[in-house]
Amino acid sequence: MPRISAPTVAEHRAAQLRTLLDATRAILAEGAEQAPALAEVAARAGLARSSVYQYFRSRQDLLDALIQDVFPRWSERVTEAMRVAPTPGERVLAYVDTNLCLVFEGEHAIARALTVVAPGRELDEKSGIMHRQMLDPLVGALAEMGAPAPETTAELINAVVYAASKMIESGSDERDIRARTRELLTPYLTASSAPAGPRERSDHT
Repeated sequence: MPRISAPTVAEHRAAQLRTLLDATRAILAEGAEQAPALAEVAARAGLARSSVYQYFRSRQDLLDALIQDVFPRWSERVTEAMRVAPTPGERVLAYVDTNLCLVFEGEHAIARALTVVAPGRELDEKSGIMHRQMLDPLVGALAEMGAPAPETTAELINAVVYAASKMIESGSDERDIRARTRELLTPYLTASSAPAGPRERSDHT
């Protein structure tokens, strides 16, 4: 029986599974153009090849598990950052900033790699679900601010996020890009959040 390195068998298995998923993520982040072999994942994780087969029967099983891991984690990070932001405008900025942090951490590269090595209906469904899960609170924050077309504005903000993401992935300083993006969006968000002032009286009244 293999040595258990955690207080319980369940915790040991969870830790090994996490190690295998992280090893797969690392391989994909390096630009892999095909699904990694289970032996390659085992070697990267520092585990015996036989250990991998306790969790996955094939490369496709491994990719399915990674899809189940990557997309919910991304969505949870963004929605939690938005949840704790104090104002609608800050929620929008939290959406933008957290997405850019995840890009810098390599999550976007992993998601993009998955589209190459694991195309298919499940990946499309997962990415569509994640997009909707994150877009709904963004649209809600914009609507609360009084944006006249919150769905359209949300897509425009996503276009800014995409452009900033490309710059980060191309090697631009992540902190600088995040700061410039905040500077770009803050005037609009501040103006949209400000309460309307009293209407000016006409000089002819």
